[in-house]
Amino acid sequence: MTNQSMKERLPVLVLNSSFQPLSICQVRRAIVLIHEGKAEMIENGMGFIHAISTDFPLPTVIRLDYMVHPPRHNNKLTRVGVFRRDNYTCQYCGKQSMVLTIDHIIPRHRGGEHTWENVTSACPKCNHRKAGRTPEEANMKLNRKPCQPSVYAGFYLPHRFTTGIPAWQKYIPSHN
Repeated sequence: MTNQSMKERLPVLVLNSSFQPLSICQVRRAIVLIHEGKAEMIENGMGFIHAISTDFPLPTVIRLDYMVHPPRHNNKLTRVGVFRRDNYTCQYCGKQSMVLTIDHIIPRHRGGEHTWENVTSACPKCNHRKAGRTPEEANMKLNRKPCQPSVYAGFYLPHRFTTGIPAWQKYIPSHN
């Protein structure tokens, strides 16, 4: 893969006309949107993409010239949904990791339900330590009380991008 084609695949943060994060696209798509007059470059990346007759600066953040209304969706209770809500962080020890388990705060065998308010992210070590007990019985404290995310939780930033692109941080609301 050439250096030019690698540059075309770099991620670009797409903002709505109101500067709210909307999605992520590749540099190639962002340049097309800018060239067609559908978006403007807000943050310039490092370097240029060279075309036959001109050079295009690498966008890092673009803003659409029109408002897009993202669809509202109901947040189903899923493993990934719980991990996203908890920012891929163990809610007992605070360790951030991609290797997490789901913990039922009140264990199911003791009448605990499988609901947003009763499940949380836990690292395997903390989940094993808590076992089939409540946090109080295991002498463990939750860092944050779990709750159901709002119907429209807004823009979701995939975990691999949460720390990699500093220019995005001022446009993305805090995960906590």
